[in-house]
Amino acid sequence: MSETPTGRLRTAIANDEFVFTAEITPGLTTRADQLLEKAAPLKDKVTAVNVTDGAGARVAMSSLAASALLQRHGIEPVLQMTCRDRNRIAIAADLIGAAALGIENVLVLTGDNPGAGDEPEAKGVFDYNAMDIMQLLQRMSAEGTINSGRELDAKASFLIGGVDAPFDPPADWVPDKLAERAAAGMRFIQTQFCYEPEMTERYVSRLAEHGLLDDVALIIGIGPIASLRSAAWMNENLYGVSIPETILRRLEDADDEAVEGHRICVELIERYRQIPGIAGVHIMAPAQPARRIVEVVDALA
Repeated sequence: MSETPTGRLRTAIANDEFVFTAEITPGLTTRADQLLEKAAPLKDKVTAVNVTDGAGARVAMSSLAASALLQRHGIEPVLQMTCRDRNRIAIAADLIGAAALGIENVLVLTGDNPGAGDEPEAKGVFDYNAMDIMQLLQRMSAEGTINSGRELDAKASFLIGGVDAPFDPPADWVPDKLAERAAAGMRFIQTQFCYEPEMTERYVSRLAEHGLLDDVALIIGIGPIASLRSAAWMNENLYGVSIPETILRRLEDADDEAVEGHRICVELIERYRQIPGIAGVHIMAPAQPARRIVEVVDALA
């Protein structure tokens, strides 16, 4: 049983509050205190905290266990669930367990290719795709059944999330795939890092034109850039990420690149808060301590 009420993310979205979510990556640890120490700075600073599921296809504490630990200590988790590691039996079992633990928020992802991780000979399962998992979550919540038709003894109450990488939409582009996921029960989207506000605004506008944001909260990914080198790495290695030349020049000219990266992040969030259709930001700071995220949130207070 959770020590604190759940549903902060659901409530904030329903009340049209600008939400702040963050992200932590569990380590290769058997110690609960190590995970909790990593996440502690985020408590009461953000609406909810994503817990990655084998990020980079690397072995770590399970997202379900880590989410349960956060929940127990008053930090609302967003359980990440990938298609990579489990067949449909294991996925359903973990989601039933999540419901029993009071975990409501589930973000569905395909998952990184096992060949890129620390166990490159591991076999990717991919028995279900992201849509299949969303449909399962929706059935468990709306009907109280799993996909085989077997009934649960009580309905779950999941808030279903998906991911996206915004881009500059061509004139004839229609968000069909996102619409399909919304029909399958997706109620929030967390995006890849977005450092181009003009492009992001055009993308959001197109989603709104098609009515997608009527029922789905769009949470834009952003984060403090640690250095010019980090920015260059992100441009070269992260799918869907484009850090523009203007930002690269600011980092290059800065006396302190980390301070400038923080300032850029805060400025962009302030701008995103003014764009209709954006429901919040998802602040990520990979390989940086959680206090970097807290510093961004505090600067916006």
